Amino acid sequence: MTDTEAPGSAGTHLPPADHEFTVRYRSRARLVLRRFVRHRAAMVSLVVFVLIVLWAFVGPHLWHYSYQKYTPDNSQAPSWKHPFGTNASGYDAYAQVMRGTQTSLKVAILIALGSTAVGAVWGAVAGFYRGVVDAIMMRIADLVLTLPLFAIALVISSRSGGSWYWIAAVIAGLTWAYVSRIVRSTVLSLREKEFVEAARALGASDPWIIFRHLLPNALGPVIVNATVLVATGILTETALSFVGFGVQPPDTSLGLLVSQAQTAVDTRPWLFYIPGFFIIAIALTINFIGDGLRDAFDPRQQRVRQ
Repeated sequence: MTDTEAPGSAGTHLPPADHEFTVRYRSRARLVLRRFVRHRAAMVSLVVFVLIVLWAFVGPHLWHYSYQKYTPDNSQAPSWKHPFGTNASGYDAYAQVMRGTQTSLKVAILIALGSTAVGAVWGAVAGFYRGVVDAIMMRIADLVLTLPLFAIALVISSRSGGSWYWIAAVIAGLTWAYVSRIVRSTVLSLREKEFVEAARALGASDPWIIFRHLLPNALGPVIVNATVLVATGILTETALSFVGFGVQPPDTSLGLLVSQAQTAVDTRPWLFYIPGFFIIAIALTINFIGDGLRDAFDPRQQRVRQ
């Protein structure tokens, strides 16, 4: 037994204490991605949603019929030639559903981006300055929240000529207040954190603190609410188009296709149920993706032990 061995150790060498276990810090982005990937429903929904997007935007370039092209096959049932059948005018329903899905997705995504951008900045500024600025800005947001979304969107959309971007702009202008209130509540707690005090001590300006520190740290709630707004946008556009105040011919959308096929639901049900299925599929997948993101951004889990 050497002088450095303890009695009774029998030559046993213990590993250094720092090899017993490892606590490794991972970036927030990696933690969020790791938790999101483990959410099976969200991952399946993400795959389905991506496939729908690719089908809607790439499919029209590969399909041999245009959504505006007449065919001699009037009121045909689904077949190999026309997978979704044709309507009474001879339009290929497969091409029209692709175009309708593309238009509805563009409307919904523009609504989500516009509402999120305006609402996030509005809520961050209000939460950062508090006091009179906060009171005035939030009363304006409250006023927007009291406005009847569908009724105002219906009136304004009826004067827009049925352009999808005007419809998206109108709905976005009436939904940003939801995001602003969520971001404001998040910023009210973040502004008291040490990293904000450190930024102030280093001479950072208010816009720098808001856009460089507060908004990035409020990204979780913002992204989650953006997914909710995509689903809201799809359903609102569908409702407007269904009552005749949304997208207008010669363009089309899923809501318009459902509206046009409601009189033929008994004789040509494929014209009604297929675009309706895509509306439901998009709304459900977006909601599941939102659930997965909500779980992934859970602030109670920041470190993983290995």
